[in-house]
Amino acid sequence: MEIGAIIFATEYTIPIDELARELEQRGFGSLVLPEHTHIPTSRISPWPGGAELPREYSNTYDPFVALSFAAAATKTLKLATGICLVAQRDPIVTAKSVASLDVLSGGRVIFGIGGGWNVEEMNHHGVEYKTRFKQLREHVLAMKSLWTEEEASYSGDFVNFGPTWCWPKPAQKPHPPVIIGGETDYTINRVIEFGDGWLPRASPNFDPTEGMKRLRLAADKAGRDMSSLSVTVFRAPPDAQVLESYAQAGIARSLLMLPTADRDTVLRLLDEYTPLAG
Repeated sequence: MEIGAIIFATEYTIPIDELARELEQRGFGSLVLPEHTHIPTSRISPWPGGAELPREYSNTYDPFVALSFAAAATKTLKLATGICLVAQRDPIVTAKSVASLDVLSGGRVIFGIGGGWNVEEMNHHGVEYKTRFKQLREHVLAMKSLWTEEEASYSGDFVNFGPTWCWPKPAQKPHPPVIIGGETDYTINRVIEFGDGWLPRASPNFDPTEGMKRLRLAADKAGRDMSSLSVTVFRAPPDAQVLESYAQAGIARSLLMLPTADRDTVLRLLDEYTPLAG
């Protein structure tokens, strides 16, 4: 099982190129960056993680810009979004960003996506909370068309464009894996329909064996080959015994959380986590 790392990359965090080099040298398989374009100051939407929203949520770099620096500093490290708020992004522009990064990195992109929780943030982008997943689906399908077809087109309720040339095409064929975040049966059904992997969050109640069973049952019901799907656990605990249970269940990748902190703080924690990556 691959071990990767997640961090909210900001201007006051360890430089992203240095972190990428350190991860690769220590045997970590991937670097994952979350996304928020901005945080409206109204703060009406409650943060799922607690009462007070951490500062880094309004300070994140654009993930594709930051991951390009990580790509330039490494050779094998996978470069992932986790999660990219796809419904809030123009699908044509985002398809170009993903494909460009994949080509320039030599095919190392993992496209982790989700619907988001901040209603005010998505409203500023013209996205409605109740239809965000329908919009996400159309954006993904439109991007897949742009990635795989020489003359792409798409017609839906949220995305419409006629025959279009859009290059580069991704280095990975047919395209970088699209892994979808969430834990509900709705999420699993989206993974089966238009995804390439599932990205559940670890929690005290997360059972890797049961999770894999749920995914397998849904795949069998839809006639989807399980070998075409992967499971990545988000915010996995840095516990060797727990990680081993994930590996035994068939989890492909576990992501350890790094603090939004300075170089010395992050590297000290990486020293503790490095044996887990081996």
